[in-house]
Amino acid sequence: MKNTFGNSINLTIFGESHGPAIGTVLTGMAPGIEIDLDFIKNRLAMRAPQAQISTARQEKDAFQILSGVFEGKTTGAPITIIIPNQDVKSKDYQKSLLRPGHVDYAAYAKYHGFQDWRGGGHFSGRITASLVAACSICEKVLLDKNIIIASHIKECAGISDSDMLSLFEKDNAFELLNALNQQYFATIDSVKGEQMQAAILKAKSEKDSVGGILETVILGLEAGIGEPWFDSLESQLSHALFSVPAVKGVAFGDGFNFAKLKGSEANDSPMIKESISQSRPGQMESKQDPINSIGFASNHNGGINGGISNGMPIVFSTAIKPTPSIAREQKTVDIETLQAANLEIKGRHDPAIIHRIRQVINSISAFVICDFLALRHGTDYLANKNE
Repeated sequence: MKNTFGNSINLTIFGESHGPAIGTVLTGMAPGIEIDLDFIKNRLAMRAPQAQISTARQEKDAFQILSGVFEGKTTGAPITIIIPNQDVKSKDYQKSLLRPGHVDYAAYAKYHGFQDWRGGGHFSGRITASLVAACSICEKVLLDKNIIIASHIKECAGISDSDMLSLFEKDNAFELLNALNQQYFATIDSVKGEQMQAAILKAKSEKDSVGGILETVILGLEAGIGEPWFDSLESQLSHALFSVPAVKGVAFGDGFNFAKLKGSEANDSPMIKESISQSRPGQMESKQDPINSIGFASNHNGGINGGISNGMPIVFSTAIKPTPSIAREQKTVDIETLQAANLEIKGRHDPAIIHRIRQVINSISAFVICDFLALRHGTDYLANKNE
């Protein structure tokens, strides 16, 4: 079982949904990084269930940092974080009945029936709480470098939110994206958000669930981040994103819409940034730094060319499937008797998980970006704030 991800810095996850605790180990982080406990608590609250649109399971997510932090700052040693599981009801689960849409059969085939099957065990979305706790450290590092990651619910239950361009093309984009990150049900258009939540509750009343699409932007990342081919910025982000339970699709920039475009429509034309062209009309002087002078007239490619950041906002969409645990009766198989059976899942489950996964996507993306920055500039770079 491979539970570690990363290159210059590494993230390891452990635990099961109904075990005593879940946790992570974050290694390779530079010494001297200030740990903001309130920031971690805030990000965990964004992932936690709230109101009728989420599961009734209420975990306090009272995380404990066991190592790697001393007097409020990282020591350079592995940062170990655990989160106790305090609100479990294992009686709601049956070992022999395979739940449709879940990993139950695939896990049985791989681990020969020895896996912890309660609540999905190690495969449960519950594990993402510890992921968020650790990666919030990375997210705060990026914020201190004026790099912000934000996501909104682009689509849910067939209802679409406003275009994210309306936020990050404005002069105060950083502040607007930061405000978006404080919304529990993050939409740009509040009316659309209310309609989505109503659709979620309707699905819940019908003993069903809904999925949707998240759209994420990474604003403030310099050009030149990423590696060609196998460690491209797109491939590493996709690797991390597909590790999140319920993610079934990832697309960068215009994504699958590229198939409908011509080259003249899809290409992003380089241009002199407005501030440069105003101060230096005509051709740039040779001493002018081209990396800080070049922009693009459009961003169809989502801020990435050849697997490397081009200085434009990184933009990608993530497809989230409907919660597989629904209260409707479904056909299944009893793995012990090898007989057909019917299953009506009991217990506490989310009628939609897209609003909770939003923070998980932000968090794991922050880890990937920190890993790339450490690879390019050295690990100590992460400890230096941009004033």
